[in-house]
Amino acid sequence: MTIPETIAIDGPAASGKSTLGKRLADAFGYLFFDTGVMYRAITLVAGQKELDLRDEAGVSALAENTEIDVQNPSREDGRNCDILADGQDVTWQIRRPEVEANVSLVSSYQGVRQALTEQQRRIGLRGRVVMVGRDIGTVVLPEAQVKIYLDASAEERARRRCLELTLRGEPACYEEILAAMRERDRFDSTRQIAPLRPAEDAIILNSDGMDADQVFENTKIIVETRLSADHITDERS
Repeated sequence: MTIPETIAIDGPAASGKSTLGKRLADAFGYLFFDTGVMYRAITLVAGQKELDLRDEAGVSALAENTEIDVQNPSREDGRNCDILADGQDVTWQIRRPEVEANVSLVSSYQGVRQALTEQQRRIGLRGRVVMVGRDIGTVVLPEAQVKIYLDASAEERARRRCLELTLRGEPACYEEILAAMRERDRFDSTRQIAPLRPAEDAIILNSDGMDADQVFENTKIIVETRLSADHITDERS
């Protein structure tokens, strides 16, 4: 059975995109690429260079002149992929709290998004990739053969994030997480540049009340159904 060269998965924060994308990539032998890591990498590098993150022009120039690459994992330490910034492995550094706190601001800059969209397309057009983000199907890879928009209510996503933190032994307040989730949704969906929204030809899957296995199995069926339809179309053309 052939599978599409590119699978795009979009959706709001904590909707389960990364978990789903990784499982699909593993199932089909593809590169798993969560595009959010690129914005995290630029946020990290900007901090290392002590740039003012409110300086849009300066941060955008940094994004234009920093090569970010994403590759299959080179070691078994829990990573989903290698993230390189100008050849430096920053896979774990981009998860630092100071990066988490500032990545939304950095990713809202038009210059940053333009620079990183080009780099994302470069990687996506290599083929055999499951690409995850908030504007993959609409901006980065509108030609993707399969587009999934994975959604869930803010309450469900906050509950999942709270459980995740608790299992890691970290403090978690549901009300605070829910408030932050709603603010992130508002910011992402109303920004002028590449707002969060499903592509017109995306298949929308709401994961409320579903566990990770159910989300994966439903999406796998969607991918295989799309493949079968494309195969029939190819045979008739």
